[in-house]
Amino acid sequence: MNFKHLHYFWAAAKAGGIVRASEQLHITPQTLSGQIKLLEERLGCHLFQKSGRGVELTPEGRTALSYADQIFSLGAELESALGRHGESGRTLNFRVGIADAVPKSIAYRLLEPALGITEPVRLICHEGNFRDLLGQLSVQRLDLVIADEAMGKQTSVKAFNHPLGATAMSFFASKGLKESLKGAFPQCLDGAPMLIQGSSSAVRQRLDLWLAEHGLRPRLIGEFDDAALLKAFGGEGRGVFMTPTVLEDETCAQYGVEVVGRASELLEEFFAISVERRITHPCVVAITRAARVQFSRRQADSLA
Repeated sequence: MNFKHLHYFWAAAKAGGIVRASEQLHITPQTLSGQIKLLEERLGCHLFQKSGRGVELTPEGRTALSYADQIFSLGAELESALGRHGESGRTLNFRVGIADAVPKSIAYRLLEPALGITEPVRLICHEGNFRDLLGQLSVQRLDLVIADEAMGKQTSVKAFNHPLGATAMSFFASKGLKESLKGAFPQCLDGAPMLIQGSSSAVRQRLDLWLAEHGLRPRLIGEFDDAALLKAFGGEGRGVFMTPTVLEDETCAQYGVEVVGRASELLEEFFAISVERRITHPCVVAITRAARVQFSRRQADSLA
């Protein structure tokens, strides 16, 4: 069996179609389809069938996918093991996808321990949409995905969530805007101009619920997928904004704002997602261990 053909089939099955998989693999849909047909000829059965405008797995295709999952999962573990015990002087490439909703400062703090392991590491970071990053993880183009939400059970990607920690959220405003707010926190947010995270952010959904539970209706000035841009507008006094409590000192110093209040029950969570159920990759081990310590310590310090 040509395992390259099997890998192409596996990638298409994980991505949910030929076109999406071809984009992730950087080949044409025609080439990908042709390689899968060669595998079908070898196996003597069809692995995909038409479904509307797309394709879906046949019963034989689902069986083949189950075996391919096991084959490539073992391959990832082998690659990780040899990368850890390889020849002296070898540089370990560590490919990480960072969901675009994760603040850059948080991403740096999470990834920095990977550069402190005993062997040389080359860190390769990609930022993008959470779903697209999971697709790249499924075809072994990434070793790890850092996100502000766990991978759902409905996702076809065979990977595992590793919780890193959580942080409460703090609200900030420029000095002038803060002085104009009326009442104590959080009631002072009612009717106040506010800058919020985009709808794709997991913490945005929690914010909407939190505001509703407290009966607060701020005046929404803007929505931002980019956390740095949101803070830049907030620093100019355009609205109250929210960011992780663990970044309080950094946010105040960089954008010249002040803390309006803290919501200890409003949490932003972070996860490392990998194809390993039991973590063995040395960089991922370093990240998960350090993150759990850092989040608990910084959260305690900021709320003291």
